[in-house]
Amino acid sequence: MRIPIDGLRIGHWTDAEARTGCTVLLFPEGTVASGEVRGGAPATREFDVLAPERTVDRLDALVLSGGSAFGLAAADGVMDHLAAAGVGFATGGGPVPIVVGLSLYDLLEGDGSVRPGPDDGRAAAEAAVPTLEVAVPTGSVGAGTGATVGTWRGRNHARPGGVGVAVIAHGAVTVAAVVAVNAAGDVGDPATSAAVADGVFGGWPEPADLFAAPADSGSRGNTTIGAVVTDASLSKGECLLMAQSAHDGLARAVFPPHMRADGDAFVAAATGSAGGGAEIEGSDLDVLRVLVVAAVERAVVRAC
Repeated sequence: MRIPIDGLRIGHWTDAEARTGCTVLLFPEGTVASGEVRGGAPATREFDVLAPERTVDRLDALVLSGGSAFGLAAADGVMDHLAAAGVGFATGGGPVPIVVGLSLYDLLEGDGSVRPGPDDGRAAAEAAVPTLEVAVPTGSVGAGTGATVGTWRGRNHARPGGVGVAVIAHGAVTVAAVVAVNAAGDVGDPATSAAVADGVFGGWPEPADLFAAPADSGSRGNTTIGAVVTDASLSKGECLLMAQSAHDGLARAVFPPHMRADGDAFVAAATGSAGGGAEIEGSDLDVLRVLVVAAVERAVVRAC
């Protein structure tokens, strides 16, 4: 699927044999971003810089990767790639690229000793193409190569996750969701939630598995990570509200969401390229948040 947001570029690096990979989103100059983590076991890099009170208000790249915390190293290659192009926050010693990294746990799939590193992050950045012109590959590619879902009941219930994309437009504004879905919960199955609420659900895992701390849950490893990108012009505080709505979209598609073994995290980025960069405010911001919820819900379901 193409993403009609000017200046946005996306590239994947995929190791199909080892079942891991990374996905890089490169943003145009002037992009503002924030983010929020709701899962209990996040793996992030430079996430604090996205807080509205922090000094830097730009985002140059987002790296989504497999490999758990090891995979955060992929961002180093993206840093080098952007620095060589002169992209980054201006300092006396030269530009410093602002690169945020989010990783998911896929070490139990394929060859867990293979994790995305700097060379792989650079390869994904070099492979990034304008989403206006080329459809973004989805499914078992990039960060979603080794993704699974449905493991909260045990790994025998696992089915493939992957990368999902959805685009929603309203008026002059476009919202796109790019999500690597590796959730502990089940995706796109409202019957599970209804059965639990009605007291008739019969698929409960053993209590020791369901309530194990993440460090003890050797049979599970999860995390859904992603981005919502709009061509509207927003502040960092408004991007934070978008990121919060992204988690609402995730919760509509995944049951149960945000478990302790999940590290669910979303970054929301605004490029300001729509309608001459007209600012969104008041009720228009709530409309934008509605689009975010719908886009993330659809992207998560499509990934699986």
